[in-house]
Amino acid sequence: MRRLPSLHRPAFALVVVLLTLGASPATARTPGEVPIGAVLRDAQMDALIGPSRKLADFRNKPLLINVWASWCGPCRDEMGSLERLARRYGGKQVQVIGISTDDYRDRANRFLQAYKITFPNYIDHALLLENMLGADHLPLTLLVDAQGKVLGKYYGSREWDSPEAVKLITTSFKLSL
Repeated sequence: MRRLPSLHRPAFALVVVLLTLGASPATARTPGEVPIGAVLRDAQMDALIGPSRKLADFRNKPLLINVWASWCGPCRDEMGSLERLARRYGGKQVQVIGISTDDYRDRANRFLQAYKITFPNYIDHALLLENMLGADHLPLTLLVDAQGKVLGKYYGSREWDSPEAVKLITTSFKLSL
């Protein structure tokens, strides 16, 4: 077996680590994932709160999409801040929606009731949205512009109504405070 020259070993090791972690920008994390900078495809969404709608119905206004599950601890941690953020914007400047990856509608509904969530939420039985959005782990929050282009993907729990998060949102969507 031929050895790599010592100069190339660190670079080769870095490439192996990045590929192992799934950090290659050319590779989608989930089947059919829409990358940052691309436009989301339309999809029918089955309502948990509010009427069932198509994803394209939310065009013409910036959209914050949160992908969650009732069994996910970090999802529970951030849900209150998402509700406060949704109330802050009231759907006028930014629309907040949630996508549950739960297998059972009743569990997702109990979760929403327990946290007194009022913003629109949908359930993704067929994994279509989960895969398209890139939700290989939860929670996942996407910032999507008024034309449906993905501006950012944020994995893990955050305080979405914190000053830092509000600044990220206003800067991403070019909103006035």
